[in-house]
Amino acid sequence: MTASAGQSPDFKNLVITIILATLIMVGWQHFYERPRIAAIQATQAKIAASASKAVAAAPTLATTPSVANATAGAPRIRINTPSLHGSFSVVGARFDDLTLANYKQTLASDSAEVKMFSAATGKDAYFIELGMLAGNAATAMPTATTRWQTNDSELGVDTPVTLTWNNGAGLTFTRKIAVDEHFMFTITDSVKNASAAPVTLYPYGLVSRNYADISKHTIMMHEGPIGVMDEILQDVAYKTLRDDGPQKFTNTKGWLGIADQYWLSAIIPEAGTHFDAEYKKFTRDGVDAYQADLRGVAVELPVGQEKTHTLRVFAGAKVMKQLDAYQAKYSIPLFDRAVDFGTLYFLARPIFSLLSFFQSIVGNFGVAILLLTIVIKLLLFPLASKSMTAMARMKQLTPKMTELRERHKDDKMRLNQEIMGLYKREKVNPVSGCLPILLQIPIFFALYRVLFVTIEMRHAPFFAWVKDLSVMDPSNLFTLFGVLDWNAPSFLHLGVWPIVMCLTMVIQQRLNPKPADPIQAAMMNYMPYIFLFLFASFPAGLVIYWVCNNTFSIFQQLYINTRLEKKGLREKKESTKKK
Repeated sequence: MTASAGQSPDFKNLVITIILATLIMVGWQHFYERPRIAAIQATQAKIAASASKAVAAAPTLATTPSVANATAGAPRIRINTPSLHGSFSVVGARFDDLTLANYKQTLASDSAEVKMFSAATGKDAYFIELGMLAGNAATAMPTATTRWQTNDSELGVDTPVTLTWNNGAGLTFTRKIAVDEHFMFTITDSVKNASAAPVTLYPYGLVSRNYADISKHTIMMHEGPIGVMDEILQDVAYKTLRDDGPQKFTNTKGWLGIADQYWLSAIIPEAGTHFDAEYKKFTRDGVDAYQADLRGVAVELPVGQEKTHTLRVFAGAKVMKQLDAYQAKYSIPLFDRAVDFGTLYFLARPIFSLLSFFQSIVGNFGVAILLLTIVIKLLLFPLASKSMTAMARMKQLTPKMTELRERHKDDKMRLNQEIMGLYKREKVNPVSGCLPILLQIPIFFALYRVLFVTIEMRHAPFFAWVKDLSVMDPSNLFTLFGVLDWNAPSFLHLGVWPIVMCLTMVIQQRLNPKPADPIQAAMMNYMPYIFLFLFASFPAGLVIYWVCNNTFSIFQQLYINTRLEKKGLREKKESTKKK
């Protein structure tokens, strides 16, 4: 590729960068996204084939109604662990009241605990229900209004709860609920058949929530039904279910649930267990409701025998270390994908691991971000050095390229051949100047994703006024940094760190020679101020990274400029030229 007459090497590098970035995105779509979509389509084809062979008598898992009246006044079993507080009613035994003991809703000292589940009707209903369906509709089964019997009053790490219920026709149901010190419940259901005939049972589980307003959701992350079906992540947005209808998965295996930015509620069958699953939207109590449910394969229970079935329930914060531990302990496929790193998972996950490692040493995620920046700059230094050397040599070739353009201005093909020959003779690669930029772009977006979706960054402080690295810098120039008691509009919010970032960009620009094209030069001059307002709303941790990156780039550039001066590839000072 060559630039036409009057175009500077900087402009040409910009064009090359855009083209290469486009090629990277196209390559990503071709080598990753298309195979992934093809795999999903193959799974859906298998689902369709399996569905046609399904047993016609298998019961259908319906939408779950409100049971507020049935549970009103009924005894509740208290949930009390180092990580969880709440309760569940002996009627229905739903998980419908749960808060996270170690997470507050805000930074205020008197803030309430984050609420996971709620038994309230209306827009706040959110619960998990487990049970069994009968192959014969005439068989009495425990439902959401069944009153279980128990002598227990509290569920804790070392105090499991046992519930029993007899259907009066020979079937005795026993449910044992245990919980660990973090966020995992283990529910073991046993059924003993003392009736006169065998029965067929289908274990089921569902996560259901009312959600009146989905308009506040951001496209930057997934919120809604999520699961892994046959090793493929299946995350469906609320809006998709609302617009396109239910999503069904037949004869699959894995897990499913509902995810928020930082929280997850999920039902996890035993490893390798097959089930049918569905994501759906319906109306409950006059409010839009969303549900992720599964129904296991048939369990044949002969007369005089007892069968046991186990499901696990995760309800809590998406702490990466804990998700990894559960994934390994219970063989849960792709459980760490509950954290939405997106298509940059391959880059975001290592960045998160490195940040966590640094944080474990220094005890501060902000300092960890600074250390991460140093590591990235050191890794990219050889490329940056080669890039600036190539750009300096390109600048030296400007007179020769100008001469070639004048000589072959009427023959574009010959001009391109001569310029390529010049590059070859001088051993200059015009693309090499773009590589550091191309590498920085995905790193930047991967770090943004890490700061935005990981619970570890939520409410993580830096120093002074930055109390939460996952939200924007709270200071504001337009209130004189707190002196004025004025609630400035969001577009007039310029924090200290974005301002410092703008200054570092200006310094960087002054270290580089100005583009020859006056229009391009004007655009470059405005760029720091455009970024100032753009970054003002970004998470403070990301702005701190960019400030640190710019600062190290300045020192790196000064060092490389000195080396280039010694090699005669750069003038010592612009002022020297004027003298």
